[in-house]
Amino acid sequence: MAGQGFSDADNQAPLYLRTTNEMLREFEYLDYDKAYEVVVTNTNAISDMCEEICPISKDKCPPHIEGADKDIEEICTNKAKSLYGEELPQIVKDRLKRELDSIIKNGFSTLYIIAQKLVKKSNDDGYLVGSRGSVGSSFVANMLSITEVNSLPPHYRCPNCKYSDFTDYGIKNGVDLPDKQCPKCGENLAKDGMDIPFETFLGFNGDKEPDIDLNFSGEYQGTIHKYTEKLFGEGKTFKAGTVSAIKDNIAFGYVKKYFDEREKQVPNAEISRLVKGCVGVKKTTGQHPGGIIVVPHDREIYEFCPVQHPADDPNSDIITTHFDYHSIDKNLLKLDMLGHVDPTMIRMLQDLTGIDPTTIPLDDKKTMSLFSSTKALGVEPEQIKSSVGSFGVPEFGTKFVRGMLEDTKPTTFEELIRISGLSHGTDVWLNNAETLIKEGKATLSEAICTRDDIMTYLIKQGLPPQNSFKIMESVRKGKGLNEEQESLMRENNVPEWYIDSCKKIKYMFPKAHAVAYVTMAFRIAWFKVYYPLEYYASYFTLRAPDFDSEFMIFGEEKVKSKMKELEQLGKLSKKDGDVYTILEILVEMYERGIEFLPIDLYKSHSTKFLVEDGKLRPPFSSISGLGGVAAESLKEAAAKEGGKFMSIDDLQIKSKVGNSVLDMLQKFGCLEGMSKSNQLSLFG
Repeated sequence: MAGQGFSDADNQAPLYLRTTNEMLREFEYLDYDKAYEVVVTNTNAISDMCEEICPISKDKCPPHIEGADKDIEEICTNKAKSLYGEELPQIVKDRLKRELDSIIKNGFSTLYIIAQKLVKKSNDDGYLVGSRGSVGSSFVANMLSITEVNSLPPHYRCPNCKYSDFTDYGIKNGVDLPDKQCPKCGENLAKDGMDIPFETFLGFNGDKEPDIDLNFSGEYQGTIHKYTEKLFGEGKTFKAGTVSAIKDNIAFGYVKKYFDEREKQVPNAEISRLVKGCVGVKKTTGQHPGGIIVVPHDREIYEFCPVQHPADDPNSDIITTHFDYHSIDKNLLKLDMLGHVDPTMIRMLQDLTGIDPTTIPLDDKKTMSLFSSTKALGVEPEQIKSSVGSFGVPEFGTKFVRGMLEDTKPTTFEELIRISGLSHGTDVWLNNAETLIKEGKATLSEAICTRDDIMTYLIKQGLPPQNSFKIMESVRKGKGLNEEQESLMRENNVPEWYIDSCKKIKYMFPKAHAVAYVTMAFRIAWFKVYYPLEYYASYFTLRAPDFDSEFMIFGEEKVKSKMKELEQLGKLSKKDGDVYTILEILVEMYERGIEFLPIDLYKSHSTKFLVEDGKLRPPFSSISGLGGVAAESLKEAAAKEGGKFMSIDDLQIKSKVGNSVLDMLQKFGCLEGMSKSNQLSLFG
C-alpha cells in the first residue's frame, strides 16, 4: 500500500485472516481447553453443518442459437458442392462428416455459427478477416468461410466443371503444385490444400474446447464488437476483464522504498521475503484487447462475476468482467476479435488499386523471389544493404526473419510457411533447426517448424496416432519427452537429431496460423512488387507511426545521414529501432525511384499518405509533434475553405490550431506566400 502512494499505510486496523495459533492467543483469557473448543472444535462443527455452496455458477453456459446444428451442416455441404461438385469426392465427404459429427456431438455448432456470422459481416463490409491459432486446421471452418485455410491434402479442382484431383504428387502444399489444365473442360485448375490434421484443433477425440481467434481490421474492430452486441442483445456481451499483478521488479522497488523512507536497515533475506509476498498481488485492472464475454439469454452476468469499469474509472463508458477472463472462460464463451493492421492494409491497397486481394495468385514467381533476392524490386542488394526484398512485409520484414530468409533462400509457399512457424516458436530456430540445417543434419523441409509437423511425421514413421498426438502436445507446450516416448520414437527409427530437437522446444506455432499469416503477407508483398506507390503509401500510413518528415521526405541522403546517426548510438531503444526500420524502407523506396511531394496546406491529408503524380504526398500527421486532432482540424478547414485562406490569421481562426502548429507548418514551407493578417496597409 505504501508503494502505491497510501500515506497512512502503516496505520492499519488489525483486520486479517489469523492462523490457528494467533486465534488461540486472542482467547488466552480462557483456559486452553476452552479456547481450543471455541477456536477449533466449534468452528469445524459449524462448518460441517453447512452444505457446500459456490457463490458463482460453475455451469458451462455457452449461448444457444436455434437450428445451429442444421445450419452448419447445410452451409458446409452447399459450399463444398459449389467447389467440388454435387457428388463430393470421398476424401471431402469423409473429412466433412468426421468434423461435423464431432462438432455437433460435442455441442460446438453455436460457436462455429457465431464465428461464421462475424466473419461474413466483416467480409460483406469489405474487410478480410485473418484467422489465428489452429482454427484453420478445421475443414468445416473453411467451408463456413471462417478461415481461408483449406486443410485438405494438396489437390487440384476445376472452378468450371468441378473436376478434382487428390493424387499425391509428393508436394506438401497445394499452392506449390505445378500449373495444370482441366482434362475435362480445359479450364486452368485451381490449386489448394494445406494438409493440416483436424486433431490439432479439436483434439484426437474431437472433444477439445474450440478456440476461434480472429484478426479483424483495426479500424473495423469497434464495428464488429457492436455487431456482437446486436447479435446477442443488450446486456449480454461484456469486454473481457484483465487483472494486472505486481511483478518482481516493481515489488522490489516498493519494499526498498518503504524501508528507505523510514530509514530502516533490514537484511536482504527480509527484503526477499517481503518481495515474495507482494508478487502476484493485484495492481490494477484493464480489458482484453479483443475479448468479448457472451452471456446466454436465460442467464445474467452476475451469476458468474461482478462487472466494473476498467481501472475502476467511473467516467469510462466501457464495462468489463470484474474477474480476469481466464477465471470464467470455462463457464462463459469468450470471443477473441482482435484488431490487426494487415486486414486494414489490404483494404487500403484494394481501395487504392481496385484489385481484389483474394484474386492475387499465391504462386506468383516475382513475388516469391522477394524472399530470396531483390531482383523483383529492380535494385541490387548493395543499394538497400539486404540480399532479400522483404522490408515492410508482415512476418518477414524484421532483421531476425530476414536473416532466416538469407540462410534458407525459400522458393516455395511451403517453405515460407515453415519459416513463419520457426520464427514464431520458442527455441525452435535458434540453437535448434538453424544449427541442424547449417550442419547438414536436416533440411528446411525436414526440420520441425510447426506443431503439426510432429504428429504427421511420427504417424508416417509408424507410431500409433494417439501416441503421435500426445507427443506433439507435450513438445508444443515445452514439456519435452518422457522416457517411454523417446523409446517409442527410437523403435520406429526416428533419428536422434529429431528427438533432441523435440526436447529443446519451449513453444510451437500451429501450421494453420502460419498459413493464414503467410497468405496475408504474400498478398501485401504482391502489391509491393506490382504497385509500389500504393504499397509505400499504405505502409507509411498504417505501419509507420514514428514517421518524421523532418528527415524522411527530403531525399535519400538525408535518410542515410539519419541512419548513420542512429548506428553510432550502438544499442537502439525501441523507438529508435522503429525509426531505423522506417529508414531502411525509405532507402529502398528512394532506390526504386519514388520520391515525396512537399506537405501542402490544401492537398495533404490529415493522416494518410496520398499517391499523386507518381509521387507520395505526406500527411500533416507526419510532422513530428503535430497531433491527430490538429491534423484533422487543418484538413477540415482546408476542405471547407475550398479555395485559399486569406491569411495566416484566417487559417488559425478557421482551423483553431495553436501557434506551435503554425510554426511547424512554417518550417515545412506550408505557409509560404501567405500574409500574417487580413488587414491591408494604406501606407506601404
